[in-house]
Amino acid sequence: MRKISLALCFVLLCLPGVVKGQKTLELKDVISGQFSPENIQGVTPMPDGEHYAQMNAERTQIIKYSFRTGEKVEVLFDVSLARECDFKHFDSYQFSPDGQKLLIATQTTPIYRRSYTAVHYLYSLKRNSNGVTTGNAVEKLSDGGPQQAPVFSPDGTMIAFVRDNNIFLVKTLYGNSESQVTEDGKRNAIINGIPDWVYEEEFSFNRALEFSADNTMIAFIRFDESKVPSYSFPLFSGSAPTYEAFKDYPGEYVYKYPKAGYPNSKVEVRTYDIKSRVIRTMKLPLDADGYIPRIRFTKDPNKLAVMTLNRHQNRFDLYFADPRSTTCKLILRDESPYYIKESVFDNIRFYQDNFSLISERDGFSHLYWYSMGGNLEKKVTNGNYEVKSFMGYDEEDGSFYYTSNEGSPLRTVVYRVDKKGKKSKLSQQDGVNTPLFSSTLKYYMNKLTNLTTPLLITLNDNNGKILKTLVDNKALKQKLAEYLIPQKEFFTFETTDGVALNGWMMKPVNFDASKKYPVLMYQYSGPGSQEVLDAWGISWETYMASIGYVVVCVDGRGTGGRGEAFEKCTYLKIGVKEARDQVETALYLGKLPYVDKNRIGIWGWSYGGYMTLMSMSEGTPVFKAGVAVAAPTDWRFYDTVYTERFMRTPKENAEGYQEASALTRAGNLQGKLLLVHGMADDNVHYQNCVEYTERLVQLGKQFDMQIYTNRNHGIYGGNTRLHLYTRLTNFFKDNL
Repeated sequence: MRKISLALCFVLLCLPGVVKGQKTLELKDVISGQFSPENIQGVTPMPDGEHYAQMNAERTQIIKYSFRTGEKVEVLFDVSLARECDFKHFDSYQFSPDGQKLLIATQTTPIYRRSYTAVHYLYSLKRNSNGVTTGNAVEKLSDGGPQQAPVFSPDGTMIAFVRDNNIFLVKTLYGNSESQVTEDGKRNAIINGIPDWVYEEEFSFNRALEFSADNTMIAFIRFDESKVPSYSFPLFSGSAPTYEAFKDYPGEYVYKYPKAGYPNSKVEVRTYDIKSRVIRTMKLPLDADGYIPRIRFTKDPNKLAVMTLNRHQNRFDLYFADPRSTTCKLILRDESPYYIKESVFDNIRFYQDNFSLISERDGFSHLYWYSMGGNLEKKVTNGNYEVKSFMGYDEEDGSFYYTSNEGSPLRTVVYRVDKKGKKSKLSQQDGVNTPLFSSTLKYYMNKLTNLTTPLLITLNDNNGKILKTLVDNKALKQKLAEYLIPQKEFFTFETTDGVALNGWMMKPVNFDASKKYPVLMYQYSGPGSQEVLDAWGISWETYMASIGYVVVCVDGRGTGGRGEAFEKCTYLKIGVKEARDQVETALYLGKLPYVDKNRIGIWGWSYGGYMTLMSMSEGTPVFKAGVAVAAPTDWRFYDTVYTERFMRTPKENAEGYQEASALTRAGNLQGKLLLVHGMADDNVHYQNCVEYTERLVQLGKQFDMQIYTNRNHGIYGGNTRLHLYTRLTNFFKDNL
């Protein structure tokens, strides 16, 4: 379970050093995104390595830019100029690997966090007689209905996609002829080529479908979820949107959701021979209850990489499967006394003779380099810091590009290590740097944010030199200078257990050290998460600081950025040490001369909501009020992959589940409590909320509650988000 990606950044920051204005923040302006920084969206590096494409803000054009100069080169696609184009705007796009075609998505309909259906169109980038591409015709990919997870073959002549849980194949050289690859797909039973709910949510992908390098084979994961128990929730007519079908009687949404200890989908890897139309099942030595989080074809068409985990998720195996003979060879095994982090999957990259791996085997995430035979050739990085992501390997000069938090767990920096092991820091400024490299690694677009920088987007060469500034958010800085904006300060303190914890604090505007202020603590606290980062943003917490609260966030034990020992010390008993650390934070704050220790509140969303409940019930009466939004209350109600990664199954770890349950602690709840939940939350089910409230009712404990009709884990739509934060604001005003 991850923190919800909100339109507002939950990392609370400010702009010190500017002349303060006199305007005060308004809640509606903060929630509506009036202070959101300018960004660049819809950017895709082009296959030639020299250019990138970008959607315009109106979603009517795809424009080609130079990585070297940042200048516009040409318009690749324009809805008003393309022939036979029956749509006025589009949602996303992708290039064929050869760069000669575009696949354009329209009418996108979200399903879960990452999955969606869309109506896709093909557009050729071949030049017309005038030497431009914008006058070519748009072709519908399929007339059979919306598609999911489309993927090009390497030569760009075929596209595979999923519809109604079955795989289809379109051949562009044969008039976009369409054929059906699988026949057994069925809702809530068999899924081909796309993940089931729990794989999508917890292994972070939406396509399980790949072409071989020689364009002759398709590989896919098949999910049999027929034995997975179903979960259902009601749907009502509602508003924004309104479902007319449920005007008089509510509807019901039913889907497969494996809770901790229950059966998962049975998974297997299959291949489809495009010429002979033969489907084969790989002879993968997978545990009966094991996982297959990724498949990837290597550059060798006879080597399909299959990544697996055992159910405990403490053993990662990489196999090479022969897509025709179906034999599988174990190439690499990585094990942990705790669990393997999810970041391993997308940081494995396959090259002609080597592949990469990020492992915590020495206590910190580092980059390792293997031969295709599975032999370790070198450990690329080393030290008491974490490699965050592997950006790529330059096969011409032997250089590795990656990001890490070397220097501070609060920051992310771009580095290069050459073939001799010489390391170069490429980032020009400290903060959180997020690079997007060109396909040849000669250039990258960098997004930087830090304490004083809302968002700075630059084009850089692979020595880190800034070639052009694309976005500096100067207008936003000028706007912010008109306002009274609380300032953010980092701090560190040591708990009574002798653990140093990092935090940030926002003091009210016009702060007076001789006064006593109420405190609002915000946190997420989930395994591997980080809220204390050198990044910029204005959120609801900024607003609360502006109206008189000291707002504080502390990353307790179990959070990320500080190595395996710190992050995984909560193994088998999540929630216990984290809650203690939030209590310790409140005790520490209560000793500060400007804090009213009798007016400390805490809030959080998702895992942060769970932590609110655990902290308010820890046994130390330090919190006067708290808000838990979309909170899990007992890990028996949550999904297998996430929960068992940290807790194993309820049968194996009964004591741990008991200690980690907010239901168990409910009798110790102290302070005023507001519970918030969406009734259509497919992630943290409304069941968590109602079972907890029933426990409080039977214990005779009063509480406040806010329920949102038809809203999922994000609780948004229409006026919902403003209503939510108004409710939170008023609750803390009343109780703190």
